[in-house]
Amino acid sequence: MGGPNLEVFKFGLYLFVPVMALLHFGDPAWYHNHVLPYREHLFPPPDRTYSKIPTDQTAIREELARIKADKLARRMERDKELHTQPEAPAQSSKGWFKWW
Repeated sequence: MGGPNLEVFKFGLYLFVPVMALLHFGDPAWYHNHVLPYREHLFPPPDRTYSKIPTDQTAIREELARIKADKLARRMERDKELHTQPEAPAQSSKGWFKWW
């Protein structure tokens, strides 16, 4: 097949790749520069999370009513912003492309 030199090379490669990956991605500077900023996009900040979960039926209904009211208020704000924005002029294109 390949001989002993190939086996030594493969063994070295099998050891080198994981060790270098651990050294590169385990660096605290890399973690702070690449992982922590992206975490803000994935998870909401702690002040927006609700840590006390309701357990009885009345508390659950109150929480659902509050969530629905918040959604409705945000929808009304969004609709109001859409109605106050000037509308873009209509284009007279027949398809996706101008020449089509």
